[in-house]
Amino acid sequence: MPTLEKVHSRDLFMGRLGYGQDLLEEITAACTGQNIRLARIEAIGAVQYARLGYYDQNTLEYRFFTIDQPLEITGLIGNVSVRENEPMVHAHITLADKAGNAYGGHLATGTIVFACEILIETLDGRCFERKFDEETGLPLWNI
Repeated sequence: MPTLEKVHSRDLFMGRLGYGQDLLEEITAACTGQNIRLARIEAIGAVQYARLGYYDQNTLEYRFFTIDQPLEITGLIGNVSVRENEPMVHAHITLADKAGNAYGGHLATGTIVFACEILIETLDGRCFERKFDEETGLPLWNI
């Protein structure tokens, strides 16, 4: 049976991230600056180049790859919770190149903003803290 917690929408923040900045670091800084510890995020825009990851379920390690070209952010979705008492952004992103080819994965540091509009919906509810999960090797919500 799934473990679920009821949360309520609280505030909605909308903004623009800085040109030439690291996408993941900018989102994290926005959350830290606003003391956001429980939220969902969405974004659209474009990046100058990207660094993405996928989780290898056999080795229990992230594998990263870069895409060294301009790309459109066709979708970014994620959440904010707490890890080691700090806001942690966990986001997945889908990007498209000039031919419409799509790339996707776990958003990693090293993805550089060209233009980005972001929406952060803060939530009221019990703090979702991330703890190491033995089965998956991931820092998952401790609900």
